[in-house]
Amino acid sequence: MRILSIFLVTAFIYMTPYTSHAQEEERTAGSPPADHSETYQQLDLFGDVFERVRAQYVEEKEDQEIIENAINGMLTSLDPHSSYLNNKKFEDMQVSTRGEFGGLGIEVTMENGVVKVVSPIDETPAAEAGVQAGDYIVQIDNEPVMGLSLSEAVDKMRGKVGTEIDLLISREGADAPIEMTIIRDVIKIKSVRHRVEGNSGYLRITTFNQNAEPGLKKAIQEVKAELGNKLNGYILDLRNNPGGLLDQAISVSDIFLDKGEIVSTRGRHDDDTKRDNATPGDLADGLPIVVLINGGSASASEIVAGALQDHRRAILLGTKSFGKGSVQTVIPLPGHGAMRLTTARYYTPSGRSIQATGIEPDIMVEPAKIETYGIKRLREENLKGALDRKTANDNAETSEKEDEEAEKEEIKDYQLLRALDLLNGLTLYQGGHEVKKTQAEQ
Repeated sequence: MRILSIFLVTAFIYMTPYTSHAQEEERTAGSPPADHSETYQQLDLFGDVFERVRAQYVEEKEDQEIIENAINGMLTSLDPHSSYLNNKKFEDMQVSTRGEFGGLGIEVTMENGVVKVVSPIDETPAAEAGVQAGDYIVQIDNEPVMGLSLSEAVDKMRGKVGTEIDLLISREGADAPIEMTIIRDVIKIKSVRHRVEGNSGYLRITTFNQNAEPGLKKAIQEVKAELGNKLNGYILDLRNNPGGLLDQAISVSDIFLDKGEIVSTRGRHDDDTKRDNATPGDLADGLPIVVLINGGSASASEIVAGALQDHRRAILLGTKSFGKGSVQTVIPLPGHGAMRLTTARYYTPSGRSIQATGIEPDIMVEPAKIETYGIKRLREENLKGALDRKTANDNAETSEKEDEEAEKEEIKDYQLLRALDLLNGLTLYQGGHEVKKTQAEQ
């Protein structure tokens, strides 16, 4: 199973059959047998430590608990995304793939010993409570996070639906830590949302679960039906999208591409390299696309953004993405759950690995607050003796009312506003270019 999501409070990962590598002796056929005596000595050491813990630790522990913790420690020491899943966690993971699960609704990773929020998921308890991408969770129910593993911290944040959890959050720029009380709930993820903004189609993908591709296709069809020939392009919003399924990232990219490579995954061995290519057909009909990204855009989101950027199919606007360019394979362990293991890195069509570097937008636009300055300027109708003053005043009153109504409907999302301006500009430019070309041909 190939996945691209950060470890999350309630994970969503899709199962596919796991194919093991060829046996090591087949790779090294003809070479002398390797000396594994040192490895066996280390395994003997593990057995000795296990027996001492089992017999002499101050409190009695179950053998299963000791071994599971040892396995998890081995995996989590490799990188933040490898871990052991016992049977219960494995079942929870499979259920959450369907897009409905219990929890807070945040995607998290571990950084400097504390839990870092990659992104809150839209319309979840965490998002509604005000949790933001980049927040650090330093306490859970008054217990410090420092010293806990990521899986232990995640377990503490999980709980029965309807119960409360107290979080202490450190946020950059805040004068003091922020206290939050959040009520756990069933998280129902609608992976794709859409609406019409002027003559543009706004497409928001919140996560790459198994509903992403069909949801996006349906959204595009509905936008086309509503706007018809007025449609000037699309805004694809991937901000705070923590990732998800690799196959969905590929399918979503393919919706906007006619040909060429979408992504390649490269593992430890040369024969582990896999390339995925686009199939003919651009559902957006070649119309301009602006993709919104930010520091909460991770993994599968970065695959889509990188592919569209490399093919010059879209303009990326916003801030640098998260930078998770590794692929995890979930390997079932019959009777003992599964292990999540980092097995490859992914690369954009131009060969860029974005692991720990992220995707740089074409146009850098930081989030900002939009404010209207109430500056009263002297106008022609205010001058003494101005022609048609009465009519002008009537028009002025009407204009002021229209301005008030427009202000109420004003988009408060500064990055989205800039994206719409860019899309409208591209449409005007392309339209003018076509007119000049037609005149030249005549």
